Amino acid sequence: MGIYPAAENLNAAVVTAALARAIEGAARFAGATSPNPPVGCVLLDAAGVVLAEGYHRKAGAPHAEAAAIAEARAAGLVSRVHTVVVTLEPCNHHGRTPPCADAILATPARRVVIGAPDPNPGVTGGGAARLAAAGLSVTFAGAMADERARQLALLSSRLIAPFAKQTVTGLPWVTVKQAVDADGNMVPPAGAKTFTSPASLTLAHRLRRRADAILTGSGTILADRPEMTVRRVPDFAGKQRVLAILDRRGRVPADYIAAAEARGFSVVISENLTDSLQMLGERGVLEVLVEAGPSLTSSVLENGLWDEHVHIRKGDPDRVRIFRRANEFDDLNEAIFPPGEQE
Repeated sequence: MGIYPAAENLNAAVVTAALARAIEGAARFAGATSPNPPVGCVLLDAAGVVLAEGYHRKAGAPHAEAAAIAEARAAGLVSRVHTVVVTLEPCNHHGRTPPCADAILATPARRVVIGAPDPNPGVTGGGAARLAAAGLSVTFAGAMADERARQLALLSSRLIAPFAKQTVTGLPWVTVKQAVDADGNMVPPAGAKTFTSPASLTLAHRLRRRADAILTGSGTILADRPEMTVRRVPDFAGKQRVLAILDRRGRVPADYIAAAEARGFSVVISENLTDSLQMLGERGVLEVLVEAGPSLTSSVLENGLWDEHVHIRKGDPDRVRIFRRANEFDDLNEAIFPPGEQE
């Protein structure tokens, strides 16, 4: 992916600032947009002044580009639109909403800067190619010489990584949250459900908010009867998550399942880890968070079924490290959380 055509000399500082703003805004809705990815868009005038911004908030709602353009139009600024900065390549097909490429072409925009290409094999390049064919200068941030732009391109790709994996493989992105004490033990002391700091507990709830499903084992259910709800941070209104429980021996009591459903979960019981992940993918789950005991956690990690591993070691303060399996994210040192919520 590069530039179509190599036309205008973009102001890197202006573009990177706008792309960072779009990513930060889109990250606020990571976990709210399934089965769509979170996307952000910022509109600039010819001088680089921000005119409007828009974000995809949930499936069926306007896409980011359409939302930003609507905001600019409502403010009487759409005639000044010159550069469209968007975290994901604009779509060029009809779905629940019209193509975003059409929305952009209905403005006087002359250039488009894109954070990440569309990962869908059936539409890759469609939006960028259409806009370029209409005479717009189209640039992918990863092709820019500016190092910050390339880092933001990587972050844009990570923002949509769950969507990309589900689109290409049919499987959800698997995030493993693992907390250990100073000796590497995952099991809390007798009478306690956790041993991590309040900050680490808040991190766990941010990870839950970002996920479409929680995966755990029957042992964790029997030991703790965890609620698995989002409590320490605001949740998305109306969000229903899947609670996937591995239970080969049918040990999870019916009253726990009923209580979980009353809390808003769709509960599914599986006997096999691989089958459970396949089932979650078929249900359109983009990201599943593994919150389980040592046995299931080790199984996910050792069998290479994970994508992101959030490792929390008790300390003063707790040490949080994020590991990612994909080589493309080796240089990424930023997490996907809203601004002000970075670790």
